[in-house]
Amino acid sequence: MSDAYLRTTLWYRGGMSMEAEKPEDLAALYRRAFADFGASALWSSRPVPDPTPADALAITRSLRVEGDMRARRLAERIEQACRRAAR
Repeated sequence: MSDAYLRTTLWYRGGMSMEAEKPEDLAALYRRAFADFGASALWSSRPVPDPTPADALAITRSLRVEGDMRARRLAERIEQACRRAAR
């Protein structure tokens, strides 16, 4: 395999590191959503101090519809964290 192929494959998979990412805390993802996208995508929502999985899932639709690609990716990560919390 060529070096260019390997670099392209690694980039497509999300970076040069093949290590598994550490799962993020649901509350931290929720707070990040409001910090990064509160004014643009979550303007109709108010953050709660101690978010439950239901609170976090409630903002994912707004992130997807009102936000950019970064907001959509954050919505996916919030949904993954909610699935992990449900186990």
